[in-house]
Amino acid sequence: MKLSQITIFREVMLSGSVSQAARNLGRTQPAISTAIARLEDELGFKLFDRQGHRLHPVPEAHYLLSEASDIMEKLATTERNLKNLKNLETGNLRIVAMPGPSVFLLPRLVSRLTKGNDKIRATIITRSSPQVHQLISTQSYDLGISDLGVDSDINSSLVNITPVISNCLCAVPKNDPLADLDLIRPQDLSGRPMATLNTDHQTYRKTREVFRDVGADFRVRYETQYFLPLLTYVEDMQACAIVDTLSAESYLRYRGASECGVAFRRFAPQIPLTFATLTPAHRAQSMLAAAFAKAWKAEVVAINARWENPLPDVLQEATDAQT
Repeated sequence: MKLSQITIFREVMLSGSVSQAARNLGRTQPAISTAIARLEDELGFKLFDRQGHRLHPVPEAHYLLSEASDIMEKLATTERNLKNLKNLETGNLRIVAMPGPSVFLLPRLVSRLTKGNDKIRATIITRSSPQVHQLISTQSYDLGISDLGVDSDINSSLVNITPVISNCLCAVPKNDPLADLDLIRPQDLSGRPMATLNTDHQTYRKTREVFRDVGADFRVRYETQYFLPLLTYVEDMQACAIVDTLSAESYLRYRGASECGVAFRRFAPQIPLTFATLTPAHRAQSMLAAAFAKAWKAEVVAINARWENPLPDVLQEATDAQT
């Protein structure tokens, strides 16, 4: 049976005549009659008793009508769902991300993009960057957000990588004299207690290198696995830190301008850090996932752009960005 035959048969049954079915479908009466005759030939039995110019459905025709109605309703539902998927009004989004963005920035972006679309379901789980790479390679998540600062064995045949490069910032206590500077250099931090990531991260190695190059004393007091915990030491006036822009943005948006105890300033020489959006290489990306990946990249680019300029207004801009 062809869908066109089922459509014609159903219309004949519902309208009660070949002529009315032809008008409803915009077809000729002979075309409708031929379609019904071919359907009966394929089934091997008659669907109608023909008495004069009228068709009287046999019991089997009523059964076929019930099945045909179910098929047409299912098709209509499928078409509606596909349209909703195209319009990003429904679907599932599974994200695995490093701790910084997953705490605030990603949920805020998901909330903004899904507002008013209660048929979209989103899941965000937090893992280290190497774990993000591993989980995306299993092809079981739509998107991964990580940094490429830790050496990890990324199987490029399993993962697609879209990088965005940013320059790290220097975090100092808000009331520290260093907060009066627009640009902080290693010499300004010489001998000051520092909070850093673990020694296997490229920001640690690069920071140590730029201190060494100018003869500054790189004095590490605290180490953590992720950027955000470093800011607790800065906030408590125990250390300064070199941090990524996403963690700085998350902190400012979470704390707000009035409660912020950390000042973020540009640092030179620049310490670049590459953020990556990862997608599974062997699973087709949904339109919803593609739209979110595009929005996330735009978000990161916008955040980086805000920190590239002199900083007096950045704190208020970051606070305003969440509204």
